[in-house]
Amino acid sequence: MAAKTRSSIKEPLFDRVFYAITFILLLLLLIIILYPLWFVLMASLSDAQYVNNGTILLYPRGFTVLGYERTLLDEDIWIGYGNTILYTGGGTIIGTFCTVLAGYALSRTDLPGHNIIMKLFVFTMYFGGGMIPFYIIIKNLNLLDTRFLMIIISCITVYNIILVRSYFVTSLPKELFEAASIDGCGNTRFMFTIVVPLSKAIISVIALYVAVSYWNSYFYPMIFLSDFNKRPLQLVLREILLTANMNTADSGTDPVAAQRLAQMSSVIKYSAIVISTVPIICVYPFIQKYFVQGVMIGSVKG
Repeated sequence: MAAKTRSSIKEPLFDRVFYAITFILLLLLLIIILYPLWFVLMASLSDAQYVNNGTILLYPRGFTVLGYERTLLDEDIWIGYGNTILYTGGGTIIGTFCTVLAGYALSRTDLPGHNIIMKLFVFTMYFGGGMIPFYIIIKNLNLLDTRFLMIIISCITVYNIILVRSYFVTSLPKELFEAASIDGCGNTRFMFTIVVPLSKAIISVIALYVAVSYWNSYFYPMIFLSDFNKRPLQLVLREILLTANMNTADSGTDPVAAQRLAQMSSVIKYSAIVISTVPIICVYPFIQKYFVQGVMIGSVKG
């Protein structure tokens, strides 16, 4: 019996050229995005003189972890880590919960005055009272220099509410609520038993947005916190860099010592960037799957 020949449709030459060009462009874009991150990591593991000479390209030269030792041996950085984890965890939980509830409520056309409420929310995106009235309000509420303020101060943003509202409007068909209401399901039960399980993608995205903003936050803590034991990681790293620069300026008349301290300040800078960035990057792989997962497939029958 003759062997069966496998037939296949050959792609046109134009398509193959297009795919090749697209692949090359995406590869170049990936390199452009990843190389700065790779350079920071390599610079943090290199000797200070090579970092300042600009001779580091793809691998560390004069391998050393002195920058990490100088940074991690400071006990303030562990206090900052603890505070940042507290602020990020609490703010992400509260912010995601309130944002999802607000977005779902505003997506319901049977909510009285939902259009007016949405317009008022959008109004606050463009017009505000300014920093001084904001500071006075915080002071009158006795929230200055408190951890609770750092948790709630930026947990909800109108932009995130609009994202969630748009997702619910476009992705949750009315037939779902109508079918659930026929079976006696109320708004609260429908929200937590049907909407939330079908909205893992947008919830994960909002949680990531809020967590990243909290992890990188330094402006509000710099204004509203005076207790050093309540400072987040970003402010602690800022103090470490300022201290390194001050030590360079106060090195006296010894030019060798001044040069060495200046070199070390650059290595400490790169080490601080890695220390503050790696933890939040490690969270992304656990959430990335929800960005591409089709959570609504098969949710509506008939």
